Amino acid sequence: MRTTRLFNRWSYRSTLSLPSSLRVEVRPPSLCHAPDSAWQRLMFWLMAPAPQHAAPPLNRLPGVRDDFVVALADVDTPEARSLADRVGLARSLRELWHLRSDVYRIVSLRHSQYEADQRLAELNRHFPTRAPRSGLVPL
Repeated sequence: MRTTRLFNRWSYRSTLSLPSSLRVEVRPPSLCHAPDSAWQRLMFWLMAPAPQHAAPPLNRLPGVRDDFVVALADVDTPEARSLADRVGLARSLRELWHLRSDVYRIVSLRHSQYEADQRLAELNRHFPTRAPRSGLVPL
């Protein structure tokens, strides 16, 4: 009787509520492009919704699009082709950031969750990251 009390509802806590050093949060890129002059950097610093390093140069878009298409290359379904078309029409890295979940879903259905994780990690390198928030610091 005593041993069953050890396994009460508190012993089944989710690990999702605990901070993990293995998880890295991938954020969408800033809507602003990186500034060129000192005046633009000052205005960017004052008004930008994300840090300066979160604003990638605009010329990276074609290469990132190619990586998204490569992630879908071996999935031959109408849904994958439609997503590849949407990737080709994306006008910013921020739009591509929002398509990551669709890539993950399509790849995991066709192959496996492990394969989808691997491909998503390849795509995530194009976007800014930050360490997870500590549970001790208020939002």
